Amino acid sequence: MTTPDLLAATTSRSDLDIDGAPSQKKHSWAGVVSLSVGVFALVTSEFLPASLLSRIAGDLGVSEGVAGQSVSVTAIVAAVSGLILPVLLSRVDRRHLMIALATVAALSNVLVALTPNYPVLLIARVLLGITIGGFWSLAISMTARLVPASRLGLGLTIVNVGVSVATVAAVPAGTLLGELWGWRAVFFVAAGVGVVAIILQVAALPSIRAERSTGFRPLFQTLRSRLILLCLLAMALMGAGHFAGFTYIRPAATSIGGLAPDQLALLLLVYGVGVVSGNLIAGPLADRVLRFAVFVFPLVFGVAMVLFALLGGNTAVVFVAAVLWGAGFGALPVVISTWLARADPERLESVGGLQTAVFQVAIALGAFIGGLLVDGAGVQTALVAGGVAAVAGSVVIVLVKPRRLA
Repeated sequence: MTTPDLLAATTSRSDLDIDGAPSQKKHSWAGVVSLSVGVFALVTSEFLPASLLSRIAGDLGVSEGVAGQSVSVTAIVAAVSGLILPVLLSRVDRRHLMIALATVAALSNVLVALTPNYPVLLIARVLLGITIGGFWSLAISMTARLVPASRLGLGLTIVNVGVSVATVAAVPAGTLLGELWGWRAVFFVAAGVGVVAIILQVAALPSIRAERSTGFRPLFQTLRSRLILLCLLAMALMGAGHFAGFTYIRPAATSIGGLAPDQLALLLLVYGVGVVSGNLIAGPLADRVLRFAVFVFPLVFGVAMVLFALLGGNTAVVFVAAVLWGAGFGALPVVISTWLARADPERLESVGGLQTAVFQVAIALGAFIGGLLVDGAGVQTALVAGGVAAVAGSVVIVLVKPRRLA
């Protein structure tokens, strides 16, 4: 079946209720924008501890390594939450659920800002992990129901703009504001951003009924799909490969690239520009040539990682590799989400939950394996291994020849 055929089929199914009657489907690009702002708030909140680690550790009387586990805890909880939350709350209007998740995320940041000790910090980060997992598990499904079927890639691009902007601007800004105002004030600011997201979602999101659910059965049915399993495997390779290298970008930039500390900020800015560019390009390509897009973007950032590692003695190569690395990885959430949605359009919440869980595990696994390689063989080896894993992921997904995808 060609892509147009699939789009028509998807549209016809999504325009019917479970009893075969026409649905009350409401397209809302404003709703998509409100989800993007929510993503910005969540991603900012998730990674703020990394940029404020020394100050948090010193204030709470723990080591930086212990303080850093607040990021790991969030990722682990998000992986579990993404799988079970849509099932446990299967009868809740998705508009109400999304607004509730945004509210919990804002309260989590307030609790972090007021935390008297490390255990309370961890409790606050567990709450954030629940919201992150819940949000991402619903993101594909909600976007698919807010935009025309033929514009899903563009819709997911808009949602993921929040990720790109947070990567480029929010976390570095958090570091600067932490120096000026203190780390607790930064989390109050993050809570304020969350409140803005809540207001926008209340104003823009239409009522969206949950998918028909019979417990965990749709999740198990989704896992029986060879196409879905191979795509998740490919995504795990790509995500773990990226974080095996990017987690250690600072030592890589100095030891391989020979960059001075003041040049590192410029390198990260160039990488961030690549992330935004890749995200913006990904949507239109995914809507038109999905199979090509889902292959080429991870291939680009995997090759860029290898070039960074092997030719990093040349400063120009380092910066070109950084922008290509960013562009390829910035496109990844959009093209993978679109691919999964096209592969199983009738169980989008299950697909979203699996994607969330696998990607969160890939983050932790990539950073862990990368650390072992850095300590045992050097940062250059970690980058090469990460790049090879990303390329392997692109090969896995292109070798799949589904009849329903182009």
